[in-house]
Amino acid sequence: MKVAVLTGGVGGARFLRGIVDAVDPATVTAIVNVGDDLEVLGLSVSPDLDSVLYALAGLGDDERGWGRADETWNALATVESLGGESWFRLGDRDLGLHIVRTQALSEGAPLSTVTARLAAVLGVEAAILPATDEELRTWLDTTNGSFPFQEWFVARAHRDPVDRVRFEGATDAQPAPGVLDALHEADLILVAPSNPFVSIGPILAVERIRSALERRRVPCVAVSPLIGGLAVKGPAARMLQRLQGGTTATHVASCYSGLIDALVIDEKDAADADALSSTGVRPVVTNTLMRDAAARRRLAEVALDAVAFA
Repeated sequence: MKVAVLTGGVGGARFLRGIVDAVDPATVTAIVNVGDDLEVLGLSVSPDLDSVLYALAGLGDDERGWGRADETWNALATVESLGGESWFRLGDRDLGLHIVRTQALSEGAPLSTVTARLAAVLGVEAAILPATDEELRTWLDTTNGSFPFQEWFVARAHRDPVDRVRFEGATDAQPAPGVLDALHEADLILVAPSNPFVSIGPILAVERIRSALERRRVPCVAVSPLIGGLAVKGPAARMLQRLQGGTTATHVASCYSGLIDALVIDEKDAADADALSSTGVRPVVTNTLMRDAAARRRLAEVALDAVAFA
């Protein structure tokens, strides 16, 4: 069975680890958010692509939820001592990847090609594709002004209430090579338990990707990022409350209107199941907390099995 997964953020990377434990990794394609990408100290950084890459290569820091395991911070300390930009923390091991990526991009290689090279070197069997090779950037319009994603999320600790999420470059962005093929050839499409607005939203902002989901001939199953109406980590619940009017399973599903057939929700949200079902989206209730490898795999198996009912 071929599986395509739309993903971004920490939750998405963890979910993908469960997926590749549950099925042959060579049958999995991760289509990854690039709206978070930025330039730091002259280097091209792709946080979500790297989170997926590190997770699937077994190199990620599970405790922090981002970056490399066994990281050191000597370069950053030097940057700070010299008065350089240090709000976006790049570890020494992480810097090596960004240097290689930046050089390749400067030589004309597209982001998808660079990502494939890195994945091959690190022994990742699943395909990792950026949603687009073109520049697409997430901006947050808030009560305190407009900010690019990483400034809002990291530098300002996502404390500013969001009135609108927009995606610069989305109008002209085309899917990266392989993305549409992965969606058209998939036996199942999954939407990871990622923030619908800032992790999955930028992927769906690429018109041809959204259109492919709208015209899909196979089931599409999403996994809610909320447990008991709350986010495990990050601003998803606050954004849903402000932008969608609530944090129930139905509010989560409304972010994917016309795009999903089933939504996997946590046992703590089971009371939302009937309301969700009335919208035409099938509820699948399970324990969605990915506390360890076994829990990640169990959640992945539930999402994969939902194809039989969606």
